[in-house]
Amino acid sequence: MHINITRYSRNNRQGPHGSGNPVVSRLLIRWLCLTAAIMLTAYLIDGIQVAGFAHALGTAAVLGVLNVIVRPVLFILTLPINIMTFGLFTFIINALMLKIASGLIPGFSVIGFWAAVLGALIISLVNWLLNAIIQDSKSGGSHRAGNGYVDMKKRDDHWE
Repeated sequence: MHINITRYSRNNRQGPHGSGNPVVSRLLIRWLCLTAAIMLTAYLIDGIQVAGFAHALGTAAVLGVLNVIVRPVLFILTLPINIMTFGLFTFIINALMLKIASGLIPGFSVIGFWAAVLGALIISLVNWLLNAIIQDSKSGGSHRAGNGYVDMKKRDDHWE
């Protein structure tokens, strides 16, 4: 006999009735973290301007889509130079993604190559830091959060 016991804790957001969607929650949190990173970068670098929060939100959405669709293709095409530069060419790819986003979103502009490189670096660092802080606070300080399931089997007169 095999029993699957589910525990409902803060690591398992769905609750006993299946309410809430952890995938959508994580996506929304990452989107807001990227938006905050873009706003901070625009504040710190003169060559990057954002007209407002709504434009930063749109830029974060466009960057997310570009990073899912265009960035892997560029990464594969530039793999030899990326290997030769020990991965540092990735910053150039990230800067290119930022420049593409600035051409697609009105109210967001990146002026100059070095502003794009520095902006991509700051956005990457701030986004990574915010996501790490949020992930760490969700798991209660533990980096290894469980999936909320305990599998038990009955053998003879005891559970294992």
